[in-house]
Amino acid sequence: MTTYARTVRFDELGGPDVLRIEEVELPGPGPGEVRVRIEAIGINRAEAMFRSGGYYYAPTLPGSRIGFEAAGTVEEVGPGTTGFAPGDAVCVVSDEEMSRHGVYAERVNVAARRLLHRPGTIDAVTGAAVWTTYLTAYGALVEVGRLRAGDAVMINAASSGVGLAAIQVAGQLGAVPVAVTRSADKAARLLEAGAAHVLVEGEGGDIPGRVRELTGGRGARIVLDAVAGPGLSETALAVAPDGLLIVYGWLDPRPAPLPLNWPLTVHGFTVDLVTADPERLARARAFIGAGLRSGTLAPVVDRTFDLADIVEAHRHLESNTRFGKIVVTVRH
Repeated sequence: MTTYARTVRFDELGGPDVLRIEEVELPGPGPGEVRVRIEAIGINRAEAMFRSGGYYYAPTLPGSRIGFEAAGTVEEVGPGTTGFAPGDAVCVVSDEEMSRHGVYAERVNVAARRLLHRPGTIDAVTGAAVWTTYLTAYGALVEVGRLRAGDAVMINAASSGVGLAAIQVAGQLGAVPVAVTRSADKAARLLEAGAAHVLVEGEGGDIPGRVRELTGGRGARIVLDAVAGPGLSETALAVAPDGLLIVYGWLDPRPAPLPLNWPLTVHGFTVDLVTADPERLARARAFIGAGLRSGTLAPVVDRTFDLADIVEAHRHLESNTRFGKIVVTVRH
């Protein structure tokens, strides 16, 4: 059955103000698809980059959709679709092209393979805040980094959703998370979130030198970097000789020079490495599910906004004042 759904779209690249809400025709779900009534949407930095033209692929304009993470309830299943039924609580974990499949909307049709059942113990806001951050942290630290108990891991942009998830994942494994932040007022909260040490940029010497001090001169076995840019060479100096620099973001869009403190392994990580591999995704779901049940993994939600305030939500995302995940709720 065809219906209409409030949907966030944009016609040009730019700041948060380019986002608008309009009624969009939504046909019934096709083969292999599920219609989901969205209750909460997880907001990610990648979406701001997509909106402004800084993402690794460009939006299709005009009328581009946006977003890839949400939680809600199944309303209808398409022909031949199995594993889901109306009334099921689900999370959307999509790596589909956002212009066509963006989930900033009150209802969406989603490929069933991009859905995860949401346990009754997890509400929609938590469900919208979990998967992208924890799949990224788990995938980078465990699947790529093979993080072990006792390993030191340096995490920059530590107050972001992924940064906080990485602190918790490292703690769950018995590793030593060293959080790096630009804001001194976030230091105490990072310690409360599980960081073993917090380093504030611009206070008390260079970050790599302070990491080496904390690790007996070796450096961190893993450095998880969200920034890249010209500072990547300095960031790499914090890596131990047998360690790994994992770059999962590019908050600084300027060119990043090749670090020269060889021997050094640099890995460019994307969450698709996990979501596109059924075996890795199954391991990630088991790990994250266990952490959620035990309480060792608990998403930190910074603020919630209503869908009508999506522009304000993106302004807050870019303010660099947040601590954790921004979630947008959808009233029906």
